[in-house]
Order: sequence, then structure tokens, then C-alpha cells
Amino acid sequence: MDSKFQKIKQYIIIIIGVFILFVLSFQAFYTHQTNRINNLSELNSINDKKMSPKDLYLDAWRTIKTNYYSNDLNHQNWQRWKKRYLGKIETLDDAYVAINTMIASLDDSYSKFMSEEEFQEQNSAINSKLYGIGVNIASISGKIYVINVLDGAPAMQSGIKAGDIILKVDDVDVNGKSIYQVAQLVRGDVNVNLNVEILRGSEKLTKVVKREEIKIKSVEYKKLDENIGYIRVSSFIGMNTPTDFIIALNKLQNTNGLILDLRGNSGGLFQNAIIISNLFLNKGTIVNVIARQGKKNTYSAESEGCIYNNPMVILIDHNSASASEILASALHDNARATLVGTRTYGKGLVQKVFSLPNKTGMNLTIARYLTPKFKDINKTGVEPDYFVVLNHSDIINNTDTQLDYAKNLLIKQQK
Repeated sequence: MDSKFQKIKQYIIIIIGVFILFVLSFQAFYTHQTNRINNLSELNSINDKKMSPKDLYLDAWRTIKTNYYSNDLNHQNWQRWKKRYLGKIETLDDAYVAINTMIASLDDSYSKFMSEEEFQEQNSAINSKLYGIGVNIASISGKIYVINVLDGAPAMQSGIKAGDIILKVDDVDVNGKSIYQVAQLVRGDVNVNLNVEILRGSEKLTKVVKREEIKIKSVEYKKLDENIGYIRVSSFIGMNTPTDFIIALNKLQNTNGLILDLRGNSGGLFQNAIIISNLFLNKGTIVNVIARQGKKNTYSAESEGCIYNNPMVILIDHNSASASEILASALHDNARATLVGTRTYGKGLVQKVFSLPNKTGMNLTIARYLTPKFKDINKTGVEPDYFVVLNHSDIINNTDTQLDYAKNLLIKQQK
């Protein structure tokens, strides 16, 4: 009996040792990758330095002049902006208006100035904190559908259900608005009641929902039938996303195939896409980044980073953008995954977050990127291998035509 017990004990010690080695190896890989691309990171800390409104404007002017990816700054003499508001900026509001006007001249919708409040909100999202009601939404034919409701979230407590169509938020009609615009209506200060008008079937209902802090869970996973793994990544914005992803992938390590769902994922941190791409690639280019003055940086997979080699299908749609497109293109161009769904959004530019004085900040485009096969997807998007549309009936009946198609592809590959 003692001998048998000793063998079991030794076996447990070996298992624990293997697990610790796995965790340490991943942590080393994660740290290495993060350091490699730190110069293109979208992370930054709060700048507490106080400046006069005039100096804040000039600091923003210098930041753009030095870092914007296009040398000609949208075919204009940038020096004129330095002198344009001389003697006219007296308050912070004046500075904000002047900076926003200056940035608008770049004709770049991804570059934007952030007030102290807006910068704080973005940092909260990076730290996996959000203030809202706890729903995932999708825009289908101009209508905003509730895809799912987070367990225990304010929306669930107020009776909002998957399949509901959001009509109004505090008397603001959301018909035809983008997901981002609706999300901005829902987010804000905690402990504030929102009146959300929904359509359920043919019945209009108004739900009073209290806005609260929502802990973002960007990675969800499960095992489907036929021994197929499924991982959904709703956002790449959180610093914990790679760690959560590796945990999910480890749980699904023994599956025969994997479905990676990037639908509705509008992107996030550049380095998160690099790290997760490498989990499926032991060689090859992940992305080519073209910075100011044509300087090229190529990010390649490292063999020790790959931990999953079985067949893959990636689900994409028009709301898959930025980091989602980097990941999808990396795995597709390296013949590592098949793409199912609809054409992606088409955001082929890289932004960096700059901290400005007075706790303000700026998202500024510092580079553009090309896929491993040197395709520029900006404003064109990534085409799926199999074009499959999600129908209205899928939302209403809680079915998923795209997911079913992806699953059937993997099943056929197993035979």
C-alpha cells in the first residue's frame, strides 16, 4: 500500500511540475513578446503634469508633428497650426477645441484627442473595467439586437433578454446608429438609471436599468460536440486577454479542431493580436508594419510560442476590425486557418496612446500594417473563404448559421 501511495505521490508531483513549467514558459514568452513590440504599444500611463491651456495645445502639436505616420500630415504645412491660435487659447475648453480642430485636419477618424474623462474611460477599458449595463449587441440591417446578456448584470436584473431589439436609450432613437454609438449612449457614470426601450416580438417595453461597473470577460470558451473546441474573443483591449486566452486554449488542448470567434470584435491592443497569433504559428510572418518615412518592422512567429496545431476555423464579420484582422490575416495567410463569415471592417492602421499633460491623452495613428502576404486591407477588409451570413432568424431562434458551417467544415476535415 505504501509503495502504491508513493507512486501516486510521485505522479502528482510530476504533473504539478509540468504545469508550473508550462506557466513559467508562457510567462517568459508573454513578457518577451510584449517587450518586442512595446514601441508600438497602445498602452500609456496618466500624465499628472499640469500645463497652461496654451502649452497643452503646443504639446499636442509637437506630438503629432513628431509621431504621425504620414510625413506630409495630410498634405499640409504643419507649422501653420503652431501659430494659428496665438493669443486665443485661455481656458482648457479653448485648448480642447483647438486640438480637436487641428486633429480633424488630418482627416483620420482613428486619431483623436481625449479629455481627462475620456482618457480615464479608455484606461478603465484597458484594465478590464467598464461602466454599463452588461449586454453584447450586434447591428443587423440597421437594427440593434441584444446578442446575449451577462450573468448577474444590470440588464439581466431588469429583464432584458437575448433577441430583444433596442429602440431607444433615454429617448435617443438608436435606429441606424453604429454599435459604437449605441455603446457610448449606454456607458457612463455608475449608479445612473437608464430608460431602455426595447422591441420583443411585436411588443414595445421600457426597462429601467441602473448603470454599474461591469467586469469585462473578453474570452469565453467551451467544448462543442464532435470534440471541437470553441473560443470567443469579444475584445483585444484588456491587458488580461492573452492570459485568459492561454487558459482557454489549455482547457481545449486535446480537441480535434478549434473554432475561433472574432465576430463583433472591433480590436484593441496590437500586442495582444501578436501574442495570440503566435500561439498557433511556429514560423512565418504575423504582420508587416510600415511606420513613418517607410520604416518597416516585420513581426514573426517564434517556434516556442506555438502550443496548438490542430485544424482551425475563424469566424469573422463586418464588425471584426483592427487586432481581429491582424490575427485573422496572420493565420489565414500562413495557411493555418479557414475564414468563415462576411468581409471584415478594414482597419489597416496602428494607433498609439500618448499621455498628454493635465491627465489628457491622444490616440494617434503611427503606422499602417500589411498582412503576411503584403496585402493592404485598410478600407477593404479581409474576405472570408466561405461567405456565410447570419440571418434575423438566427437571433430570434437562438441559432447560429455561421457557427454551424464552421463546425461542419472541421467535422469533414476529421473524416
